Amino acid sequence: MTIKAVIFDLDNTLVNFSQVKRMAVEAAVDAMIDAGLKAGKAETIQRVFKIYEREGIEDQQIFDKMLVEDLGHIDYRILAAGINGYRRAKAGNMALYPHVRITLTQLIKMGIQIAIVSDAPRLLAWLRLVSMGLDSFFDVVVAYEDTGKRKPDPAPFQLALSRLGVEPKEALMVGDWAVRDMAGAKAVGMVSAFARYGDDFKTDNSGADHEVTDIIQLIDIVSKINGPTALS
Repeated sequence: MTIKAVIFDLDNTLVNFSQVKRMAVEAAVDAMIDAGLKAGKAETIQRVFKIYEREGIEDQQIFDKMLVEDLGHIDYRILAAGINGYRRAKAGNMALYPHVRITLTQLIKMGIQIAIVSDAPRLLAWLRLVSMGLDSFFDVVVAYEDTGKRKPDPAPFQLALSRLGVEPKEALMVGDWAVRDMAGAKAVGMVSAFARYGDDFKTDNSGADHEVTDIIQLIDIVSKINGPTALS
Protein backbone atom coordinates (compact mmCIF):
# COMPACT_ATOMS: atom_id res chain seq x y z
CA MET A 1 0.00 0.00 0.00
CA THR A 2 1.23 3.49 -0.89
CA ILE A 3 -0.28 6.79 0.25
CA LYS A 4 -0.62 9.09 -2.76
CA ALA A 5 -2.92 11.71 -1.23
CA VAL A 6 -3.70 13.19 2.18
CA ILE A 7 -7.18 14.66 2.59
CA PHE A 8 -7.83 17.07 5.44
CA ASP A 9 -10.91 18.30 7.19
CA LEU A 10 -10.65 22.09 7.57
CA ASP A 11 -12.17 23.33 10.84
CA ASN A 12 -10.45 22.07 14.00
CA THR A 13 -7.95 20.15 11.86
CA LEU A 14 -6.10 22.95 10.07
CA VAL A 15 -7.83 26.01 11.52
CA ASN A 16 -8.58 26.31 15.24
CA PHE A 17 -12.21 27.05 14.45
CA SER A 18 -13.79 26.28 17.83
CA GLN A 19 -11.58 28.77 19.63
CA VAL A 20 -12.26 31.44 17.01
CA LYS A 21 -16.01 30.80 17.12
CA ARG A 22 -16.14 31.10 20.91
CA MET A 23 -14.15 34.34 20.91
CA ALA A 24 -16.23 35.82 18.08
CA VAL A 25 -19.54 35.00 19.75
CA GLU A 26 -18.33 36.49 23.04
CA ALA A 27 -17.30 39.69 21.23
CA ALA A 28 -20.66 39.82 19.45
CA VAL A 29 -22.59 39.45 22.69
CA ASP A 30 -20.52 42.17 24.37
CA ALA A 31 -21.26 44.49 21.45
CA MET A 32 -24.99 43.73 21.50
CA ILE A 33 -25.21 44.38 25.22
CA ASP A 34 -23.35 47.69 24.74
CA ALA A 35 -25.88 48.54 22.02
CA GLY A 36 -28.81 48.03 24.38
CA LEU A 37 -29.57 44.30 24.60
CA LYS A 38 -31.06 43.69 28.03
CA ALA A 39 -29.60 40.29 28.87
CA GLY A 40 -26.76 38.73 30.80
CA LYS A 41 -23.58 37.91 28.91
CA ALA A 42 -23.20 34.28 29.96
CA GLU A 43 -26.83 33.37 29.34
CA THR A 44 -26.80 35.09 25.93
CA ILE A 45 -23.67 33.24 24.82
CA GLN A 46 -25.35 30.01 25.89
CA ARG A 47 -28.46 30.93 23.90
CA VAL A 48 -26.38 31.57 20.77
CA PHE A 49 -24.69 28.18 20.95
CA LYS A 50 -28.00 26.42 21.56
CA ILE A 51 -29.29 27.94 18.35
CA TYR A 52 -26.08 26.85 16.59
CA GLU A 53 -26.75 23.31 17.80
CA ARG A 54 -30.21 23.46 16.28
CA GLU A 55 -29.47 25.35 13.07
CA GLY A 56 -25.87 24.37 12.34
CA ILE A 57 -22.56 25.98 13.26
CA GLU A 58 -22.33 27.80 9.90
CA ASP A 59 -25.73 29.53 10.24
CA GLN A 60 -25.38 33.08 8.94
CA GLN A 61 -28.54 34.49 10.57
CA ILE A 62 -27.77 33.31 14.08
CA PHE A 63 -28.15 36.73 15.76
CA ASP A 64 -31.31 37.54 13.78
CA LYS A 65 -32.88 34.33 15.08
CA MET A 66 -31.76 34.95 18.64
CA LEU A 67 -33.23 38.45 18.66
CA VAL A 68 -36.55 37.29 17.20
CA GLU A 69 -36.79 34.50 19.76
CA ASP A 70 -35.81 36.71 22.69
CA LEU A 71 -37.37 40.08 21.74
CA GLY A 72 -40.04 39.08 19.25
CA HIS A 73 -38.45 41.30 16.61
CA ILE A 74 -35.07 42.37 15.22
CA ASP A 75 -33.56 45.51 16.68
CA TYR A 76 -31.22 46.43 13.82
CA ARG A 77 -28.93 48.58 15.94
CA ILE A 78 -28.30 45.63 18.24
CA LEU A 79 -28.00 43.25 15.29
CA ALA A 80 -25.48 45.46 13.49
CA ALA A 81 -23.40 45.82 16.65
CA GLY A 82 -23.34 42.06 17.09
CA ILE A 83 -22.38 41.34 13.49
CA ASN A 84 -19.57 43.91 13.53
CA GLY A 85 -18.25 42.65 16.85
CA TYR A 86 -18.33 39.08 15.57
CA ARG A 87 -16.53 39.90 12.33
CA ARG A 88 -13.79 41.93 14.00
CA ALA A 89 -13.09 39.22 16.55
CA LYS A 90 -13.17 36.44 13.99
CA ALA A 91 -10.78 38.22 11.63
CA GLY A 92 -8.40 39.04 14.45
CA ASN A 93 -8.28 35.59 16.01
CA MET A 94 -8.34 33.16 13.08
CA ALA A 95 -5.29 30.95 13.50
CA LEU A 96 -3.76 27.76 12.21
CA TYR A 97 -2.71 24.97 14.50
CA PRO A 98 1.06 24.73 15.02
CA HIS A 99 3.11 23.15 12.21
CA VAL A 100 0.34 23.22 9.58
CA ARG A 101 2.38 25.00 6.92
CA ILE A 102 5.53 22.95 7.39
CA THR A 103 3.49 19.74 7.28
CA LEU A 104 1.70 20.69 4.07
CA THR A 105 4.96 21.80 2.50
CA GLN A 106 6.72 18.57 3.42
CA LEU A 107 3.89 16.42 2.08
CA ILE A 108 4.07 18.26 -1.24
CA LYS A 109 7.86 17.75 -1.35
CA MET A 110 7.21 14.03 -0.82
CA GLY A 111 5.05 14.00 -3.95
CA ILE A 112 1.80 13.66 -2.01
CA GLN A 113 -1.33 15.34 -3.33
CA ILE A 114 -3.27 17.22 -0.67
CA ALA A 115 -6.96 18.06 -0.54
CA ILE A 116 -9.75 19.28 1.73
CA VAL A 117 -13.15 17.77 2.39
CA SER A 118 -15.22 20.18 4.48
CA ASP A 119 -18.87 20.44 5.47
CA ALA A 120 -18.54 24.23 5.36
CA PRO A 121 -20.23 26.19 2.56
CA ARG A 122 -17.89 26.77 -0.38
CA LEU A 123 -17.42 30.52 0.11
CA LEU A 124 -16.72 30.23 3.84
CA ALA A 125 -14.22 27.42 3.26
CA TRP A 126 -12.35 29.49 0.69
CA LEU A 127 -12.48 32.61 2.86
CA ARG A 128 -10.73 30.68 5.62
CA LEU A 129 -8.15 29.24 3.26
CA VAL A 130 -7.38 32.58 1.63
CA SER A 131 -7.24 34.47 4.94
CA MET A 132 -4.73 31.93 6.26
CA GLY A 133 -2.68 31.94 3.04
CA LEU A 134 -3.39 28.26 2.39
CA ASP A 135 -5.36 28.53 -0.85
CA SER A 136 -2.41 27.62 -3.11
CA PHE A 137 -1.50 24.44 -1.23
CA PHE A 138 -4.43 22.23 -2.18
CA ASP A 139 -5.00 20.25 -5.34
CA VAL A 140 -8.70 19.71 -4.56
CA VAL A 141 -11.19 21.41 -2.23
CA VAL A 142 -14.59 19.77 -1.71
CA ALA A 143 -17.14 21.87 0.17
CA TYR A 144 -20.79 21.28 1.01
CA GLU A 145 -22.26 22.55 -2.28
CA ASP A 146 -20.12 20.15 -4.32
CA THR A 147 -22.25 17.16 -3.29
CA GLY A 148 -25.06 18.54 -1.10
CA LYS A 149 -24.04 15.90 1.45
CA ARG A 150 -22.23 16.14 4.75
CA LYS A 151 -19.79 13.69 6.25
CA PRO A 152 -20.01 10.78 7.04
CA ASP A 153 -21.97 10.40 3.79
CA PRO A 154 -19.60 8.79 1.27
CA ALA A 155 -20.26 11.34 -1.49
CA PRO A 156 -17.79 14.08 -0.39
CA PHE A 157 -15.00 11.56 0.13
CA GLN A 158 -15.68 9.84 -3.17
CA LEU A 159 -15.72 13.13 -5.06
CA ALA A 160 -12.34 14.13 -3.60
CA LEU A 161 -10.86 10.73 -4.47
CA SER A 162 -12.20 10.97 -8.01
CA ARG A 163 -10.79 14.46 -8.54
CA LEU A 164 -7.43 13.38 -7.14
CA GLY A 165 -7.41 10.23 -9.28
CA VAL A 166 -6.54 7.90 -6.39
CA GLU A 167 -8.07 4.77 -4.91
CA PRO A 168 -9.48 4.91 -1.35
CA LYS A 169 -6.64 2.76 0.03
CA GLU A 170 -4.15 5.25 -1.43
CA ALA A 171 -5.57 8.18 0.55
CA LEU A 172 -5.17 9.19 4.19
CA MET A 173 -8.06 11.16 5.74
CA VAL A 174 -7.19 13.50 8.61
CA GLY A 175 -9.94 14.97 10.80
CA ASP A 176 -11.02 15.86 14.31
CA TRP A 177 -14.56 14.42 14.32
CA ALA A 178 -14.60 10.67 14.83
CA VAL A 179 -18.21 10.00 13.83
CA ARG A 180 -17.97 12.10 10.67
CA ASP A 181 -14.37 12.23 9.46
CA MET A 182 -13.06 8.89 10.67
CA ALA A 183 -16.19 6.77 10.27
CA GLY A 184 -16.96 8.27 6.87
CA ALA A 185 -13.44 7.77 5.54
CA LYS A 186 -13.16 4.21 6.80
CA ALA A 187 -16.54 3.33 5.29
CA VAL A 188 -15.21 4.11 1.80
CA GLY A 189 -11.93 2.29 2.43
CA MET A 190 -9.56 5.16 3.20
CA VAL A 191 -6.77 5.10 5.77
CA SER A 192 -7.67 7.38 8.68
CA ALA A 193 -5.78 9.62 11.12
CA PHE A 194 -7.59 11.27 14.03
CA ALA A 195 -6.54 14.84 14.84
CA ARG A 196 -6.64 14.43 18.60
CA TYR A 197 -5.38 18.00 19.07
CA GLY A 198 -8.61 19.38 17.56
CA ASP A 199 -11.08 17.08 19.33
CA ASP A 200 -13.75 19.10 21.17
CA PHE A 201 -15.77 16.03 22.14
CA LYS A 202 -13.22 14.36 24.42
CA THR A 203 -13.49 11.27 22.24
CA ASP A 204 -12.48 8.06 23.97
CA ASN A 205 -12.15 5.74 20.98
CA SER A 206 -11.76 7.45 17.61
CA GLY A 207 -11.80 4.21 15.63
CA ALA A 208 -9.01 5.62 13.46
CA ASP A 209 -6.03 3.74 12.07
CA HIS A 210 -3.71 6.42 13.48
CA GLU A 211 -3.93 9.30 15.95
CA VAL A 212 -1.87 12.48 16.04
CA THR A 213 -1.45 15.03 18.81
CA ASP A 214 0.47 17.35 16.46
CA ILE A 215 -0.22 17.58 12.74
CA ILE A 216 3.47 17.19 11.91
CA GLN A 217 3.27 13.56 13.03
CA LEU A 218 1.56 12.86 9.70
CA ILE A 219 4.96 13.02 8.01
CA ASP A 220 6.19 10.01 9.99
CA ILE A 221 2.93 8.12 9.36
CA VAL A 222 3.11 8.61 5.60
CA SER A 223 6.85 7.86 5.56
CA LYS A 224 6.38 4.58 7.41
CA ILE A 225 3.51 3.48 5.15
CA ASN A 226 5.33 4.43 1.94
CA GLY A 227 8.70 3.04 2.94
CA PRO A 228 12.29 4.35 2.94
CA THR A 229 11.96 6.23 -0.38
CA ALA A 230 9.13 8.44 0.90
CA LEU A 231 11.38 11.31 1.96
CA SER A 232 13.81 11.08 -0.95
